[in-house]
Amino acid sequence: MQHPQEQPAADHTPAADPGPVLPRVGAQRTPDDPQPPAGREADRTATAMGRLASTVDRLRQELDQAQADSAGRAVVELAVGVLVERLRCGPTEAARQLEGLAAQAGVTTLALAADLVNQVAADRISALAREFVAGTAVQPAEPVARRLRSIEADTLAGGDAATAARSMLEHALRPLGVAAVAVWAAHPDLSLSLAGSAGFQPDEARHWRHVPPGVPTPARRALDERGTVAYHTLADASLPSIGQHDVRGGRLAVPAGVGGRLIGVLEICWREELPERSQPLQRQFEALAEVAAATLESWDGQEFSTTDPTDARFDELRQLTDGLFDPCLVLRVAPDGDELPPRFVVRHVNPSFVDFAGRPTVAIVGRRLLEAYPLAAEPGGLAEMIEHVFATGEPFRTQEMRLAALVDGVPLTTRAQVSISRHGTHLVVVWRLDDGTPRVARLLQHAQRLGRIGGFEENLGTRQIAWNETLFELHGLAPGSQPISLEQLAEHAHPDDRHTIGRFLRTLLHHRRPASTAFRLQRPDGVTRHIRVVAEPVHDPGSGLRVVRGAYQDISAQHWTEVALAATRDQLAQSEQQAAERSRLALQLQHAIMPPARGPLDLHDLHVAVRYRPAEKDHLVGGDWYDALVLPTGDVLLCVGDVAGHGIEAATGMVALRNALRGLAATGAGPAQLLNWLNSVTHHLTDNVTATAVCGLYEPATRRLRWARAGHPPPVLLREGRARTLPQLGGILLGALDQADYQEDEFVLEAGDTLVMYTDGLIERRDESLQASLSNLMTLSERAHRLSADSADGLEGHLDHLLQYSSADTDDDTCLVGVAVR
Repeated sequence: MQHPQEQPAADHTPAADPGPVLPRVGAQRTPDDPQPPAGREADRTATAMGRLASTVDRLRQELDQAQADSAGRAVVELAVGVLVERLRCGPTEAARQLEGLAAQAGVTTLALAADLVNQVAADRISALAREFVAGTAVQPAEPVARRLRSIEADTLAGGDAATAARSMLEHALRPLGVAAVAVWAAHPDLSLSLAGSAGFQPDEARHWRHVPPGVPTPARRALDERGTVAYHTLADASLPSIGQHDVRGGRLAVPAGVGGRLIGVLEICWREELPERSQPLQRQFEALAEVAAATLESWDGQEFSTTDPTDARFDELRQLTDGLFDPCLVLRVAPDGDELPPRFVVRHVNPSFVDFAGRPTVAIVGRRLLEAYPLAAEPGGLAEMIEHVFATGEPFRTQEMRLAALVDGVPLTTRAQVSISRHGTHLVVVWRLDDGTPRVARLLQHAQRLGRIGGFEENLGTRQIAWNETLFELHGLAPGSQPISLEQLAEHAHPDDRHTIGRFLRTLLHHRRPASTAFRLQRPDGVTRHIRVVAEPVHDPGSGLRVVRGAYQDISAQHWTEVALAATRDQLAQSEQQAAERSRLALQLQHAIMPPARGPLDLHDLHVAVRYRPAEKDHLVGGDWYDALVLPTGDVLLCVGDVAGHGIEAATGMVALRNALRGLAATGAGPAQLLNWLNSVTHHLTDNVTATAVCGLYEPATRRLRWARAGHPPPVLLREGRARTLPQLGGILLGALDQADYQEDEFVLEAGDTLVMYTDGLIERRDESLQASLSNLMTLSERAHRLSADSADGLEGHLDHLLQYSSADTDDDTCLVGVAVR
C-alpha cells in the first residue's frame, strides 16, 4: 500500500537512456517552432473531440439506466414467481394480476413487487424493511424495501464487488448523506484488498488496492473486534484509510461474513461528521454488508490493476508480459526501501502466471518477493540472481533452477527454466515450470483443507517432530507450539480410548507395521474432537526403525453424522407411522364429505353426476370438493373448489369452505357476493388456506344460470354437440387478499345442454399452457358427448370418458361434476 503522502525511494541505479524527447502536449510554443495548423482544422478537431465526449457521456448514462432497469425487472420477476405459486396460474396471468393490483393500489408495479417479495421472504432484508418503516417518523421518499431489493438484484446481475459498491451508494446510502463506500476483502495473512469502491477518486482506489498486515485501518479494527466500529470523524480517529484526504468525515466499518466466517468489511464514508444511527439504520448497514459478502465469495482479486497511469514505461512492460505464454512476474524496488541489498516487490503478474505453491494471484501481487517466496533467499537461489541482474543490468538465463516454497509448512520444490532481465527500474522474471507441479500443489493444499488432514513426521532418534500448520489447528495449539509426540498421545486422549492408542502404538513401534485407529482428542481449550490417525514406519538401511510419518484427520463431522443417523432412525419410523395415521384420517374425512362413488342426483330439471379421482400417492390426500343441492329459495347451488396443498390441512380446509358456502348460500345472495364472503372467511377464519372455486346458482323457472369464479378454470358448456368454455371472469383466488371483488355472468340453459365443472387435476400439464389444456378438454368433451349420446350410461359415461382419456400429467386429485338439462 502506498499512501498519498509517501514519496518513492531514490533510485540508486545508473540512469537509463530516456530515449527521444517527444513534444509535450499543451507545452508553450516557442518562436522557432513550426506554425500551428490552420484555424479551421483546429476547430474541426475540437468539434470532433466534443462530439466524442458527448457520445461517451450519453452511453454512460444509458448504461446506468439499463442497469437500474435490469434490477427493477429482476424484482418484478421474483414477484411474478410468487404469484404463480400462490395463484397456481401461468406467468402471463400472474404478471397481469400484478399489474392490475398495482393499478388498483395506485402504486408502481415495481413498488408492489418489492412489497410482495418482502411479505413472503424470511430474510434480513424483509425484516429490516418492516423495522425501518415502523420505527421512522418521516419515511424516505423511496421505500426501503424497494431500495434494498434493487441493490440485491443489481448485485446478482453484476456479480462483482464494484457493482455492489456502486449500487449501494446510489440506491441506499447516498440518500443518507454518504459520500463513498468501500468493500474490503480479508486474507488469512491479515492483509486487506480493495475489492470494490464507489465515490472515491480513481487514483485513491489504486493507492489503496492492498493493505499489508499490521496497518490499523477502520476495516482492520472491525475484523479484529468482530463487530461494527464507528468514528465521529476519520481525522479524530487518527487511522489511515482510503479517502483520508477527500472524505474525512464520519466512518462506519461493518464486518461482512458468510456462515459465521468473516471474509471482508463494508466501509461507509461521510464528508461530514458521523450522523446519529438508529437501530433500523444499523440493521440496514448489516444487510448491505451481507450483500457485499456474497460478492466477495467469488472475488478473484483482479478488480484493481497495479498499473500507474503516469508510468508509461511500466504500462508498455505490462502489455509486453501479458502477451507471453510463460508465467511472468514484474518486480520493482520497494518504495520505502533504500537499504542494500534492495528489497523487491511483485508489482504485476501476467495472465499465464501460475504459483507453483498453489496460491491465488492476489496472494502474490503487492507482496515482497521474499515474503511470497522466502526460500528464494537460499545461496545461489532466485533472490541472489535477481539482485545481480538489478546491480549489473546483465540478463540472466538458465535451463534449470531450483524453486522452493512452503505449502502449509511443508517445503515444495520444483525445477524450472528461469530468465531475468532489467527494464529501467523494473525486473522481469520469466519461468517455465515442470509440467504438473502447480496442479499437484493446488491439489495438496485443497485436499488438506477439505479433508481436515494434517501431516507429521517424527524422528525416533533425535526426537524431532515436524507438523504442518493444519495439524496445530486440529490439536488446538498455537502455531510454533511444541508438537505432541506419539508417546504422549494417550495423555491427550479420552481415558476410555487409551487402550486403543496403546494397541495402535504396539503395532506401529513394536511390530513395525503400518497402523491406524480412531480416538477422542481432548484439546487444551476443552473441545473434544474425534480423530483418526494413520502412520507408517520408515526403516533405515540397517532395517532399524528411524522415522515415523503419518497424518491425523478430523472425523468429528462424520462421527456426529453417524450418531444423528442412528438417533433419527427411531424418529423416522415414528414419523412414518404418524404420517400414515394423518393420511388415513384425512382420507376418512374426505370420504365422509365426498363419497368416491356417489350416485347421480335429480334436482328439478337437472341431472347431476359426480366423479372423484384421488391422487396416485396415498399421502397426497387433496382438498378438491363439490356441492350440488336445492336451496330454500328453490334455486340449485352448483359449485366446485380446490384447496391448495395436501394432507389433513387441505382436507379440513375443504370441509370448512364447503360448509361455509352452504350456510352463506341460504341468504339468497348471488354467486359473486357468495365468493366475496367466502374469501373473507378463508382469509380471516382459516390458517394460511388458499383455494380456488367456481360457484353457480340455477333458477329452474327461467333456466337462468348465474355464476362467478375465484381463480378457477371456467366450466365447459356442450350445446348441440359443440363445446365451448364460459368466459374468463375476473376474480382472484380465495384467501390471497383481505378484500376482493368478483365478476358475475349469467346465461340461459337449454334442454339437451351439458355443463361440466372440474378441478385443475383434469387438465393440468407441465409442458402446456392453460389455454392449450382447455382446447384439448373441449375436443375431448365433444368426443365423449358423441360416444355417450347413444349409450345407456349417458352423463356418467361422459364423465368416465373424460377421466379415462384426460392428458393431465400431474399427480393431483380430480373432481368432476356434470350437469345435464332435461
